[in-house]
Amino acid sequence: MAGRVEGKKALITGAAGGLGEAMAWMLAREGAKVAVTDIDGPRAQALAAAINADHPGAAFAFTHDVADEAQWVSVIGAAVAALGGLSVLINNAGVGGPLAFVEADTVENWQRQYEINLKSVMLGCKHAMPHLRDGAPASIINISSIAGLAAAPGMGAYNATKAAVWMYTKTIALEAAKQDWNVRCNSVHPVFIKTPILDPFIAMAGGDEAKAHERLSRGIPLKRIGEPDDVAYCVLYLASDESKFVTGTEFKIDGGMLAQ
Repeated sequence: MAGRVEGKKALITGAAGGLGEAMAWMLAREGAKVAVTDIDGPRAQALAAAINADHPGAAFAFTHDVADEAQWVSVIGAAVAALGGLSVLINNAGVGGPLAFVEADTVENWQRQYEINLKSVMLGCKHAMPHLRDGAPASIINISSIAGLAAAPGMGAYNATKAAVWMYTKTIALEAAKQDWNVRCNSVHPVFIKTPILDPFIAMAGGDEAKAHERLSRGIPLKRIGEPDDVAYCVLYLASDESKFVTGTEFKIDGGMLAQ
């Protein structure tokens, strides 16, 4: 029986660990070929090797600084050659920053988060679009955050960049639809997920992971934090033709947090 994304060809940024790794495994299991890219090239290579051990020929790895436009051009070219085309782009790479209230915040903090959280999404959409049109029906999936929909004190740069990804996604969706490119674009907004991004919260809890998770889940109606596959299953749906009539939409993976 064919997988849900059989024949799809996906490029996933920030894929060497966390959410990106879960997405790569999910798509490969469901029949896609995946190009996993990350600034940590050896970890990306290790992930591709592990996927290929279970799904021969399904994965390819590339070292990739998503803030560098020249690298986007190079990596997309290499990925298209390896995959035999491109039909799914997942802009997953992202970075947080220190808790910084307005008077203590820095231009450097904003610049770093802008480069990785927002500029990289624009570069990915810009340079992948011609290949996605050729590989249509195609899907762009931009990983934003609940922090792009609901603000929090001390997170100005993160809130702003993730909110910008949300709105930019709608712009790309409308541009593609109005020009009949058959390329959809949607955003995904996770809340706290069990990935290394929670390490600073665990450190603040004295290294007690259970205590950190309990604190983080207090505002979540389902009273727990998420698993990487909770996000990966949403990405699988959006990468598949099951979502062929879905574009310009935000998907909240938040345990009901924003329903309150």
